[in-house]
Amino acid sequence: MILIGQYDSPFVRRVGIALRLYGMPFEHRPWSVFGDAEKIAALNPLLRVPTLLLDDGLVLIESHAMLDHLDGLVSAEEVLFPRHEPDRHRALRIAALATGLGEKAVSLFYEQRLHDPISEVWAGRCRGQILGALAVLEAERADRPGDWWFGGRIGHGDIALACVLRFVAEVHPGLLVPSDYPALAAHSARCEALPVFKEISQAFVAPA
Repeated sequence: MILIGQYDSPFVRRVGIALRLYGMPFEHRPWSVFGDAEKIAALNPLLRVPTLLLDDGLVLIESHAMLDHLDGLVSAEEVLFPRHEPDRHRALRIAALATGLGEKAVSLFYEQRLHDPISEVWAGRCRGQILGALAVLEAERADRPGDWWFGGRIGHGDIALACVLRFVAEVHPGLLVPSDYPALAAHSARCEALPVFKEISQAFVAPA
């Protein structure tokens, strides 16, 4: 498999971490949707990352679809999303909240980066959505005192949340104040201390 995209993207990073935790060999190509647009477009007409090229030549173009595919290759004991209800839809919900938060952070970044003047209505809406999601995730994480959200080991929801938290902190300094979200801050620190998070990592680099 070939994973395309830079690890400063929380969506690319969550897939890279899952691949490593599953022990699946892969090649990483840190292509940028700006600097390497033609190469990415040849595989993914949406021109976005992550893009995952499978061994049979099929290209997957969305992080959840990639993880769903990887989950189907491992045993029930290894899988990072629960396969049975009600734990499955609960874990999917947390991952969706985290990735939705990440998408709003990306939208806010591009609004501020590409538009002059920026739309304060749109930027304010994005900030409100980000802060609203953080508040929900903080309250729910505080009700889960264990190391991981579901059960005794890390899962896709934990990974997505940690990757997005770091992304928001780096891309929008001051928007995510750790002292306002102690449960999320502790979750982030626990994940980022793991060797796999240190390996699959890249400080945010703003596109030129």
